[in-house]
Amino acid sequence: MDWLSDPAAWTALAALLTLEVVLGVDNVIFISILASKLPAEQQDRARKVGLLAAGGSRLVLLLGVGWIVTLKKELFEVFGVGFSGKELILLAGGLFLIAKATKEIHHKLEGEAEHGSARTAPTFGAVIGQVLVLDLVFSIDSVITAVGMTTYVPVMVIAIVVAVIVMLAASRPIYQFVNRHPSVKMLALAFLLLIGMTLIAEGFGQKIPKGYIYASMAFSVFVELLNIGTRRRKNKSEPVHLYQRIKAD
Repeated sequence: MDWLSDPAAWTALAALLTLEVVLGVDNVIFISILASKLPAEQQDRARKVGLLAAGGSRLVLLLGVGWIVTLKKELFEVFGVGFSGKELILLAGGLFLIAKATKEIHHKLEGEAEHGSARTAPTFGAVIGQVLVLDLVFSIDSVITAVGMTTYVPVMVIAIVVAVIVMLAASRPIYQFVNRHPSVKMLALAFLLLIGMTLIAEGFGQKIPKGYIYASMAFSVFVELLNIGTRRRKNKSEPVHLYQRIKAD
């Protein structure tokens, strides 16, 4: 419990908590898009289970923090570019995110032909599985960052637990807002493309300051909020309705 009297530990706790909340928002957006394809009675449970599972996966990774640190060691080199275990995971995660976001954009805008097909909606387990795959990518990066900021494991655990509680409280309003406004849902998918591209760049060793990424995302959200406010004042309804996938039989 020595960390309680260490000012540096409290500073690290504040920084880690902010980092975890920001990553939590990414998770809520992704979960909101995936859960919207489930039957209505399962969507709320998918949102909560997804966030709890994401938090749990980060706690498990903390227990294997020694293994996480070894992922930074270079494994091989291609055309003068070295790749470590961490970078390979970031590359795979970035490609997964770009492919998933691109597919969702296509289905939302040009998916009308599929409404008469025999394709069914994804299962509850499939949605949670995709959430865990993406969170694994985010978690490895955040755990390595956390290890570099503090040596106190309790500080890391507290930051993760508090962030999960905050996200559980804020996830429902975010979930409802994203699904209520089609333009916001498309913007969220564009954010996922941006994050995926960032992960690929980092996988090739090109560090992109996260502040630039999140600042551009915050500005986009601000502009869209102004657009939504303007439409409401003019008493205009939603200008477009995105396609929804077929529900399971």
